[in-house]
Amino acid sequence: MTPVAGLEADAPPHRARHARPGGITVVEHVEAVLRRIEETDGDLHAFVAVGAQPALRDAAAADALIRERGEAAWHDRPLLGLVASVKDLVQTRDLPTRRGSLAYRGARGDAPAVARLRAAGAIVVGKTATSEHGWSASTVSRLGPATRNPRRRDRSAGGSSGGAAAAVAAGLGDVALGTDGAGSIRIPAAFCGVVGFKPSFGRVPYANAGGDRLAHLGPLAATVREVAETTAVLAGPHRADPDSRLAPADAGHRPPPLRIGWMEFPGTAPDVAAVAARAVRVLADQGHVVDPLGIPFDDPHDALVDLLAVSEAAREDDDEDLADPGRAELVRYGRSLGGAAVARAENVRWELRRVLGEVMERHDLLVSVTVPVEPFAAESIAPAGADDPRDLRWLAWTPATYPFNLTGQPALSLPVGTTPGGLPVGLQLVGPVGADALVLAAASALESALAFAVDERSIR
Repeated sequence: MTPVAGLEADAPPHRARHARPGGITVVEHVEAVLRRIEETDGDLHAFVAVGAQPALRDAAAADALIRERGEAAWHDRPLLGLVASVKDLVQTRDLPTRRGSLAYRGARGDAPAVARLRAAGAIVVGKTATSEHGWSASTVSRLGPATRNPRRRDRSAGGSSGGAAAAVAAGLGDVALGTDGAGSIRIPAAFCGVVGFKPSFGRVPYANAGGDRLAHLGPLAATVREVAETTAVLAGPHRADPDSRLAPADAGHRPPPLRIGWMEFPGTAPDVAAVAARAVRVLADQGHVVDPLGIPFDDPHDALVDLLAVSEAAREDDDEDLADPGRAELVRYGRSLGGAAVARAENVRWELRRVLGEVMERHDLLVSVTVPVEPFAAESIAPAGADDPRDLRWLAWTPATYPFNLTGQPALSLPVGTTPGGLPVGLQLVGPVGADALVLAAASALESALAFAVDERSIR
């Protein structure tokens, strides 16, 4: 595995402690995760399928390899013993892929990213819930109950990778594979208090049959280190995804001081804004130059909706009678759009890329709240007042996430604290296209600084 610049190159893989002297075996680790899923997921609804027998078979093979090779077992399998889950939009060989849909029946076989996880030694235990085809920033579908937030069961886990975020937050595995077409990794990561990373577009092969060219595939985990290690394994070109072109590692790391642009989105809830502002002050304390930016671009929401709608309308496996009502409305709208509307949306995307390219010439990173609100009701698709499934502005409440799907930039949500009500807040770090290592290194340093600040307060 190629080390991630800015993280300790000589540190062992985070999960390599499994099966080492004094640790537990991989089988014992997998058994513990499966027990926890059985005990908690009946209420949480993070998983739509669990493959206990294949997972235990793979765990036994991992233990046999460790007995045979000892520490050397991790040389070619850097994620050996790590327990993973896969979002139900991503194809797997031994579990069905339903895409959150009553109508969809996908072929089996591992997607490139899943095959890379397994080859690195990770044990896949199940598929996590999503909204239908990932259309909404919630995890509500007709396949089953809404996924609930482990921090507050009456609140949403976010979406559409809500099952992935809830699984990690509840300890139902070490890492989760998610997808992000408008914030679908970062939103649930922020809501559930975990780390979620959307790599640069093309960094990780998706091989998405939907082909919307907004969706990125990336990991969610409890720490930046686990996310970075998993990204290093997932990254690199693959023939199944012509858009996957970036090499597994990049040279984006720079020592401080970094030039950081601080974007404050109007309408951010005061409690959320206060937590994020404290984290930004920690960045300044680290020696970085923090420049208040406002919002340096026009809101591209309408262009995003047009691009998502035409992509959804192109699916041939739809049955409107079985579809989620909100997604059915989106499909109908997409079918009404002509070529000129799509061209205008692409022009907006081009202009956004140009503007943010200029901004990134003056800044190494951009930071903002990931989501400007606290988690909303579990059964809703959006905050109150924005949750009408017929309203084509159903994503407008999360303005910090979707612009960076249109530009393809790497973006990470880092948990930076909780509101007075105990709900997590995420800070988003965004880098130039290709500078994934810079984003991961800066997030890791901030994660450590925030942990130290909490430790200092507890000592006093």
